[in-house]
Amino acid sequence: MISKGWRESVNLLFYLAYTDVIQFKSDNIMSFELHPQLAKDTTVIGHFPLCVALLHKDNAVPWVILVPKRANLKELHHLPMQEQQQFLLESQAVSQALEATFRPDKLNLGALGNMVPQLHIHHIARFKDDVAWPGPVWGNTKGEFRTEEEQNELLGRIKNVLSLSSIFQKA
Repeated sequence: MISKGWRESVNLLFYLAYTDVIQFKSDNIMSFELHPQLAKDTTVIGHFPLCVALLHKDNAVPWVILVPKRANLKELHHLPMQEQQQFLLESQAVSQALEATFRPDKLNLGALGNMVPQLHIHHIARFKDDVAWPGPVWGNTKGEFRTEEEQNELLGRIKNVLSLSSIFQKA
């Protein structure tokens, strides 16, 4: 049985964390900037209410990254609960778009952040015949980017499906 004192302590910690996040949010919405490495490696697909959607240029696999438009954000649980729920809606839209567009064998979702500390969540369509299967894509692809024409073609395909979502705006 959990003691009353312990439960009150946990509730206080959650309250303090939540109020800190609310202050964090209000101070940092307007100062959002995309990390330079993400800007270099991706093309903007469009925007959701919370996140910017990016298409990675790596030609190994279709790879979409969602970045919450909040400055200095490193962890998903630092968002207020309402924004965490919004993120899940946006992630679901991206996942469904990748499945509908590419029919992958598996979707990989992940937030690593070891090299780029800005919170960004990878949505990667994986295939049994891709260069890195069954391992992770990080460090296991050739690191070659798509041509501009190939990137634009893929952007168009993904935008067309994401545009079916009422919460998505094309770039």
